Amino acid sequence: MERNGISLDQLQATVDAVTAHPELAQFEFRSETQWVLGGRSETYIQSFYGVGQEDQSRTEKFTIVSDEPAVLLGTNAGPNAVELVLAALASCLSVGIAYNAAARGIQLQHLALTIKGTLDVQAFLGLSDAVRPGYESLQVQYHIESDGTRDQLSELLAHVQKTSPVLDVLRQPVPVTFIET
Repeated sequence: MERNGISLDQLQATVDAVTAHPELAQFEFRSETQWVLGGRSETYIQSFYGVGQEDQSRTEKFTIVSDEPAVLLGTNAGPNAVELVLAALASCLSVGIAYNAAARGIQLQHLALTIKGTLDVQAFLGLSDAVRPGYESLQVQYHIESDGTRDQLSELLAHVQKTSPVLDVLRQPVPVTFIET
């Protein structure tokens, strides 16, 4: 059976496998980025480790081009890094809503997210140590059309906010280590 484009049998099999073997829940995702010129870079994503093995399903690399807008000295060849953070959060929330809705028997007809973030570039430009270089705040606007009740959707959104990996990365400090190669 399928709901929201998700095989409920596969979803349940995944939950059962991880319940029986929690070590299968350990994943390592990777990216490689090359600076091109100015504000432009290209990030390549292909391999990852998950479910106890190196994944071989991706035969080609995904390429993500990022750049800065002209006002920040870029050429607009792609979204900038902080815009990609918004895209990552929206993608993660969409997946979380769709999968969890399917698991709860909720059929989605439409799901749309708009995320806005406010940021002061003074720190990025080296003009202020008093200003945070990252987002000051994010606002997630959503629109859901489904057969779920208002209470079911409220519970669904509360659950997704607790379990979204990207939202967690944004809300909780994550240790970052720099290693010269």
